Amino acid sequence: MQVLCDVDCGKEFILCEYNRDSDSYRSPWSNKYHPPLEDGPYPSAKLRKLEIEAKDIFGIYLDQYYEAGFSSVYMWEDESEGFVACFLIKKDRSKTAHGRRGYLEEGAWDAIHVVEMNLNLPAADGHLCNMGKMIEEMESKPRYSLDQVYFGKTK
Repeated sequence: MQVLCDVDCGKEFILCEYNRDSDSYRSPWSNKYHPPLEDGPYPSAKLRKLEIEAKDIFGIYLDQYYEAGFSSVYMWEDESEGFVACFLIKKDRSKTAHGRRGYLEEGAWDAIHVVEMNLNLPAADGHLCNMGKMIEEMESKPRYSLDQVYFGKTK
């Protein structure tokens, strides 16, 4: 996965097929396409508000679980009165081991989670809470497996 800087706000975002139209990518920060695109698809105002909230929450998740890196969230309506959300994580080149045994010298973690939701559910049912639980569970499994396989051998 690649990262691009949103020149309107100076923040970086992750590029993927889910925020791409033609050769342009929509930034979750400014909701603008880079390079500019006149007729690209945008989420509705209601969905954009949810996208911003999810982006902020997912940024906190990234800091707590990965300590650094990039995250992006993109949402769009689907044909079945629902919406699709794409959550992306990119952490690259962790050089924090300083020669200590059992610590990662260099590596990368790229993750894409795509979740389809029913927009007609009441807000009280917690779209973001439900999506967050699913993503946390999906992220924990491979991280735990890596910990057991790689770090278990260094003990």
